[in-house]
Amino acid sequence: MKNALEQQIRKIAQAAKKASYALALVSTDEKNAVLKKMAQALLSQASFLMTENQKDLLEAKRQKYPASLVERLLLNEKRIKAMADSLQETAQLKDPVGEILETNHRPNGLVIQKVRVPIGVVGIIYESRPNVTSDCIGLCLKAGDAVILKGGKEAVYSNKAILKVLREVLKDSKIPADAIQLIASVDRTAVNILLKQKETVDLIVPRGGESLIEFVAKHSLIPVVKHYKGVCHTYVSEHADLNMAHHISFNAKVQRPGVCNAMETLLVHRDAAPRFLPVMVDEYKKAGVEIRGCPITRRMVKKGIKAAKEADWYTEYLDLILAVKVVDSLQEAIDHINTYGSHHSDAIVTDDQKEAELFCKSVDSACVYTNASTRFTDGYEFGLGAEVGISTDKIHVRGPMGLEGLTTYKYIVTGTGQVRQ
Repeated sequence: MKNALEQQIRKIAQAAKKASYALALVSTDEKNAVLKKMAQALLSQASFLMTENQKDLLEAKRQKYPASLVERLLLNEKRIKAMADSLQETAQLKDPVGEILETNHRPNGLVIQKVRVPIGVVGIIYESRPNVTSDCIGLCLKAGDAVILKGGKEAVYSNKAILKVLREVLKDSKIPADAIQLIASVDRTAVNILLKQKETVDLIVPRGGESLIEFVAKHSLIPVVKHYKGVCHTYVSEHADLNMAHHISFNAKVQRPGVCNAMETLLVHRDAAPRFLPVMVDEYKKAGVEIRGCPITRRMVKKGIKAAKEADWYTEYLDLILAVKVVDSLQEAIDHINTYGSHHSDAIVTDDQKEAELFCKSVDSACVYTNASTRFTDGYEFGLGAEVGISTDKIHVRGPMGLEGLTTYKYIVTGTGQVRQ
């Protein structure tokens, strides 16, 4: 059984590699035309997609999956339209492939150009959300990459249906059908096998919980772009406009708490805390937020606050739970974020420009904000279109991973007969 699965995945990877060479030659106009047709196909096949999605939803209920997971699984007309809109938006984005990043004219007459090119074959391992299937297909095709998708078992029928609809569009195009692949097996060893295809797969992007990311990073023989947990902070300075700080802090925690760019720890300067914290905590309580505070926070607010433990400063709650700490200085806030944060997204609220500049230079995170909510860390909000993920790595790509993150570069050297002496 295992050997058969290994052979199947090896063939998928080999076919994707071959398709990637052909895809790299497809023009921008052709790629955009295909993406628009894919968007139309999703809309015209919405009934089929929802019927297949119902199979996943019924199985999820039989397995008694959490309500939050079932909600992420759901495909309805609104979500299918959003998937189609995402493909349309990707078609409108600038094609990064072929962009000349640098041109260097050497004294010996050589012309050396640094040119953006596709990565090749990208493997994406993800959980729950069927929309990831179409989003990633769209981004990878626009970037000139073949893609191998390995979705979670909970969305297997939905993912297969989406792939079927989108593959059908490729029949009348210059893009090989093998440029988009899906490993539909629910066998747990399938991920391990994919992670060993180093001869044909160029990059792995895991999307999901922390345990999935850690597993992939540990076992992959292929370079991995990691999206670890989002322990995001907002620091309210003594120089903050407290009304602005109130709106930003509330939005960052409450607007959508179950996502990676939601705030998990609120830091407040000691001088701002007496005016800010009692009102802010009261608003949080009305919204159903559980507060876990440091000793100063608990003395200041007095009622209804649990004591924060050391583990709370490291925790990504993904829920209506918030850790709160009062700090003595900007430097203490910076040190706390760099110690306990996950290098995802962190914000300062302040009217002091020098303080904002020092915060932004000192905090070691992919996205650093001044006077704005961390909830904006998102490919669409950054103008990148959909995203493959949000990288907390520093190398190859950092932050929302859009089209440019799905490319690399090569040097093209043009001469007139030069030889090295």
